[in-house]
Amino acid sequence: MSGFVEKPEPIQVPGLVHLHTGKVRELYRNEAGDLVMVASDRISAYDWVLPTEIPDKGRVLTQLSLWWFDQLADLLPHHVLSTEAPAGAPDDWAGRTLVCKSLNMVPVECVARGYLTGSGLAEYNESRTVCGLALPEGLVDGSELPAPIFTPATKAAVGEHDENVSYEEVARQVGADTAARLCQATLAAYSRARDVARERGIILADTKFEFGFDGESLVIADEVLTPDSSRFWPAEQWEPGRAQPSYDKQYVRDWLTSAESGWDRRGEQPPPPLPRQVVDATRAKYVEAYERLTGTAWS
Repeated sequence: MSGFVEKPEPIQVPGLVHLHTGKVRELYRNEAGDLVMVASDRISAYDWVLPTEIPDKGRVLTQLSLWWFDQLADLLPHHVLSTEAPAGAPDDWAGRTLVCKSLNMVPVECVARGYLTGSGLAEYNESRTVCGLALPEGLVDGSELPAPIFTPATKAAVGEHDENVSYEEVARQVGADTAARLCQATLAAYSRARDVARERGIILADTKFEFGFDGESLVIADEVLTPDSSRFWPAEQWEPGRAQPSYDKQYVRDWLTSAESGWDRRGEQPPPPLPRQVVDATRAKYVEAYERLTGTAWS
């Protein structure tokens, strides 16, 4: 059992049709046929969308995505048309709204890994492979891979796991030409972002992208290279062989699995509200990631 602890009612705005409530984003369509994405302050963990929000999280995700779209602009077009909130929208939508071109989305999570951890580590420990790709012996949690790898996954509904799949399965689903283009675009974007992050003292361990087609043009969409879609590690604390400190929701995960929370993640009950210190520490991590990457103070 998983999903929303308390599923929110979407805000109704004149001229917008609500399409979908995601883990973090609300998706609308405007009268011109463009998509309007609004990033909330919701946070998810262990396949649950929690009842407690993290202040400013949606704005951090939106502003960091915009910064990264600029860093990747010479490699890939993106879907953003405007950052102006629609007329009649709540004041709170400022800074967290993207008006985007409507694309023919590819139903694949395009994951690039430069370091071994997470579900990739679990598969490696069993078979010395990740998504069917053979890797050398002797790698441990946090090891840098010989070269970045493309490890796609299927897109899952809220409350369900994405499932890692092979490149061959992606080619079967979307065609060989599209699969090749997804792989090339994913690895190019990851390599650029890895180098940019490294200059700022941050390791980009892995990340996921979503792509869609605008005619024949492959366009990068959704959020990019945020703490929600990526594993960012402080380079000065990198130490293979253990779990790495990261710029994400690790405080949330750690508290939920602690005795203090009293929650059994394998049980039927939804997770409890987060305490103030966990909320504050998590917000600080998101803000720190934004500031270290962009070189700009959060305001």
